[in-house]
Formats: sequence, structure tokens, C-alpha cells
Amino acid sequence: MTRGKVRPDPDEVRRQEVRARYGGIASRGGCCSPEGGSSGCCEGASGHSSCASSSVATQLGYTTTELSGLPDGANLGLGCGNPTAILALRPHQVVLDLGSGAGIDCFLASKKVGPKGHVIGVDTTPEMVLKARENARKGGYPNVEFRLGEIEHLPVADRTVDVVVSNCVINLVPDKGPVYREAFRVLRPGGHLAISDVVATRPISEKERADPSLWSSCSSGALEPREVKRLLKRAGFKDIEVNLKVPTNPPDNLRGQAAIGVVSADIRATRPSTEER
Repeated sequence: MTRGKVRPDPDEVRRQEVRARYGGIASRGGCCSPEGGSSGCCEGASGHSSCASSSVATQLGYTTTELSGLPDGANLGLGCGNPTAILALRPHQVVLDLGSGAGIDCFLASKKVGPKGHVIGVDTTPEMVLKARENARKGGYPNVEFRLGEIEHLPVADRTVDVVVSNCVINLVPDKGPVYREAFRVLRPGGHLAISDVVATRPISEKERADPSLWSSCSSGALEPREVKRLLKRAGFKDIEVNLKVPTNPPDNLRGQAAIGVVSADIRATRPSTEER
């Protein structure tokens, strides 16, 4: 008997597409390099690449002072906000970045938590982790480390982190529930979640969600705000906020998302303290 062809797992196809796309971006130097091509979240609605230069990055919430102090190659133009600005970081804190890329938000957090603080970046793409580690070496960031791993299965111990941040990454994961549960697990009681991500302002069609390229460009994996809140609440978080940012003229790197009703948002939540649970 002839066996039928095994159909690939859609979630695994998405994971492979994400790793391939962002591994290529890391190797080529990102959207802001001449070799950046048209990969990643810097791809516009028409399919052309738009460099996430300093002017675009400032539209996303970064200051010129922050950008000027970064190592070369740390800003690959892949974010949709500035998660380190959502919540005031303090000296001595431990910060975890989910999907840390080339390290931009880790390096900004490093300066805010100071030499007695610690920053951990976790990324699933080996090329990104290598690039981030080299950037940390070049820039001199002894309180920053980068670990290879999936954000659904964090290589971080329970209750060891004060703040979890992430920048336009969780939308890329097929199942967001485990990501939020893992974030809750690693946070200390009273710890905070501060995320920049994309959310859907209307239902996204199955056809759009099934397109691996559309998914991996930070578009069709977005959830509606009510679903984000539901998953965060189910994970155990309280004080949940999803604040949409709907620009009249979105930055070039987010025009592709806007075309299907996806916009950036600031997401905040808190792990209850021991006394409150």
C-alpha cells in the first residue's frame, strides 16, 4: 500500500521560516545595512525594504541619545517600539529580553540597571546570538549575556527576573500561551512585563495566517487585544494593559502590517506579589 505524503506541521513551517529570515538578517547586517535586502519587519506594504534608520527608530520611541550610544550593528531595524521606555528600569534589577536579536534593547537596559544589575537576552536564532555577543564584546557590556533558546521554553531559572521585555517577537511564535506562562514563571513576585508588539485591529484570515512569509514579517501572527489580555490573565498576570499606537502615517517598517489591520502596541502586566496570591 502506498502511503500518502506526510503534510508538514504548519507551526514548524512558521518556526523554520522565522529562523531562516532572521538568521539571514543577522548574517547580512540587518535592514539598515546595504546588504540588508527586504527581509524582516522592515519590509513595507509594497514589498520593498525600508531602512530603519535613526529617524525611523525615533518614531518608534527611541531617543537620539539612546541610539548614538549603541554598538554598530545593534540596531537591525526589526522592532515596533521601545520596550525599555514602557517601564522605568531601576539600578540593580535583572532584566530579561525575549527575542533579543542583535541586542539593542539589552544594551539600553544595561545602562539603566547599572553595573550591579544584569540583563539576559534569549533568542532562538544562532546567528543572532553570535551577533549580539560580538556587539556586547565590542561595546563593553559586562552585565549583559545572551542565551540561545526558545522563548516558549526559557533557559532561565524560576523567580530570578525583575522585568521581562520584548520587542516585536511574541507575534512570531505560533502558540503565545506558553510564552506568557514562561514569562510569569521567571519573574519574581511583583515583577513586571513590558512589551512592544503588534496586535490585530480586525480578524486575520486563515489564508493570511497560513502564509509563512507574511507571518515571519511580523504581520499575520498578531492577536487581537482581547486575546492578548486573556492569555496574560490565564498565565497569572494582573494589571494588564494593551495600549494601541495607531499612527496616521506609520513608519516605513510598519506599513506592511498596517495594510492588513495590524498596529504596534505597548503591553504591560504584573506578576502579583506573594501576599496578593
